[in-house]
Amino acid sequence: MNVFMTEEDQLFCDMTRRWVEKEIPKDWCRKLETMEHQFPHEFWDKLVEYGAHGIGIPEEYGGQGGTIFNQALFARELSRTAGGLSWVWGVTSFSGAKAITCCGSEAQKQRFLPKIASGEIKTAMSFSEPSGGTDLLGGMKTTAKKVDGGWLINGEKIWSTCANVADYLFTMARSNSDVKKRSDGISIFFIPADSKGITITELPKLGMRAISSCSVIFDDVFVADEFLLGEEGRGFYQSIKTLNNERLVNSATCLGMLDAVLEDSIDHMKTRHAFGKPIGQFQALQHYVADMAMWQKQGELIMLHTATLQANDIDSAQESNMAKVLCSEYVGKAADLGIQILGGMGYSAETDMQRYWRDSRLLRIGPVSNEMARNMIAESYGLPRSF
Repeated sequence: MNVFMTEEDQLFCDMTRRWVEKEIPKDWCRKLETMEHQFPHEFWDKLVEYGAHGIGIPEEYGGQGGTIFNQALFARELSRTAGGLSWVWGVTSFSGAKAITCCGSEAQKQRFLPKIASGEIKTAMSFSEPSGGTDLLGGMKTTAKKVDGGWLINGEKIWSTCANVADYLFTMARSNSDVKKRSDGISIFFIPADSKGITITELPKLGMRAISSCSVIFDDVFVADEFLLGEEGRGFYQSIKTLNNERLVNSATCLGMLDAVLEDSIDHMKTRHAFGKPIGQFQALQHYVADMAMWQKQGELIMLHTATLQANDIDSAQESNMAKVLCSEYVGKAADLGIQILGGMGYSAETDMQRYWRDSRLLRIGPVSNEMARNMIAESYGLPRSF
């Protein structure tokens, strides 16, 4: 039992772990991961059957109830076997459910949340741009021009995960360029992905191979007023809370993968023999495991602390950045040591260690680079803005 968790929380984790072990085992995920650019619909269907998409959505909108704390616990348990495939759940949970909950009107909540909770619709986040990356506002070239009954969207987004199978694109665009601050004049839209003028192209990448990351081009895409989320021109400010949520889920995902790395390393060290003894008896490898265990515990503490703050609607910008940086760097170091422990088999596609190593590498870059997160942490201590 963890001091941050109630008995009910622990029961939820135990139930989720049993389900994951039965329905989402590592060997099955490893097989899915070899099918590049083929969305794992079977994986999605299992999530739907379990009600996973409804976690964190209020019951009055067809969800399972709970808070971001429950979402973080679920992300950790799912990632222990699924690795990067867990974003099959995470993308819609964040860019759909969280966006609508935080930014949507009551009518939009009534319209979309029940369908997200039931798994009827998939969503994708389309924020980053080719010329911007982490510089979200400075690189914002996508525009939204007001026209009769709606908006015309023009521009390009990149690294939009699952955009090729999404029903809606959670998109940020500049709706007003005559502003004093570049964070003003930004609006958020929930754009039907089949709208005329949208072109989606899959991008090859190192890890998370079964879920595509895509470029999305908007060419005079008409978006009706009903798909504007929140207040026009205030989209960036409205999205801040969802961005902190995303960093928390990111840290929980990394922690789940770290759980798996430690688990697989210990299993291998107990069964693998060399020089007449189990390799778990070798002091150097024991030190590797001790380091992993300490990283795991530190990551768990900061993740659960941050989740508790967010669940109680307490400002957690600093903690969200800290959790994201620490957990993503810890799992990267742990997975690298895990490959070393397994030796040649750690490099082999027949084991999961290489999968965790590849998938976790991205999470030091997105959804915000660790360098930028460190800048924001330092700024929170009163140091001058560095970007």
